[in-house]
Amino acid sequence: MPQIIPIRDLKNTSEISQMCHSSKEPIFITKNGYGDMVIMSMEAYEQAMYMNDIYIKLQTAERSVSDGELSDAFESLREIRKQYEV
Repeated sequence: MPQIIPIRDLKNTSEISQMCHSSKEPIFITKNGYGDMVIMSMEAYEQAMYMNDIYIKLQTAERSVSDGELSDAFESLREIRKQYEV
């Protein structure tokens, strides 16, 4: 469940840091009752960026396959076996 805290609570830096590291998820900061910022631990940020990079690479690969730039491994092996009569 996301944690939401008011901006005035940012005075307690060590408590906020502990919250970031213990939850492993972003903490949403509100200002005057509206969303203003998001903070998270470096570990959570790096993990999120790593997963985002994987998703981008998967999307690129899927687009290449659907555009006919690549074929799947089974089809490639079938063509090679047919070509070399193996």
